[in-house]
Amino acid sequence: MEFQETDLPGVIKIFPRTFPDKRGYFLVTWGDGAYRDLGIEGPFVQDNLSSSAPHVLRGMHLQNPHQQAKLVTVLQGAVFDAVVDVRVGSPTFGRWTAVNLTAAGGEQLYVPRGFAHGFAVTKGPALVSYKVDAPYAPEAELTLKWDDPEVRIDWPHGLWPTSGPVLSEGDRSGIRLSEFEDGVLPRYDAT
Repeated sequence: MEFQETDLPGVIKIFPRTFPDKRGYFLVTWGDGAYRDLGIEGPFVQDNLSSSAPHVLRGMHLQNPHQQAKLVTVLQGAVFDAVVDVRVGSPTFGRWTAVNLTAAGGEQLYVPRGFAHGFAVTKGPALVSYKVDAPYAPEAELTLKWDDPEVRIDWPHGLWPTSGPVLSEGDRSGIRLSEFEDGVLPRYDAT
């Protein structure tokens, strides 16, 4: 297994080892040993699966309290996967990074607790699997505005019509990073 650190500490792009043969291929998408060596401890308590049509953008989501770390894998299609550091007091607060994840490549993205996460479909339909280390808590869900002009995620051009991406009602009503009330966002812990 190979990995690549991103611009944000703890956010890791993972390239699992693939074993191809004439039937197709085999790869391990989670196992204690090699992932633990990367600092991905788990335990993961829930597996989620989303199916998204072309032009769909999902995000930018997080929970606080009941924060979740996520291990994201694309099973069909491809996505542009974006992450924003929203930990108050972090040296990288408000910064974002993004990677391309494809079913064909088998890449994964690890998103630690304290980061907002979302993706835009670049080849659809896209089937995205993500393991989380805490259950979904609707009362703790927060949504950062996907096009927050202060964060300025550089979404790839041409992914959606001029009217913009296909969004859920919840994603459409996300708020700017500067609009979250004091105490709502997670705090940075240097330890």
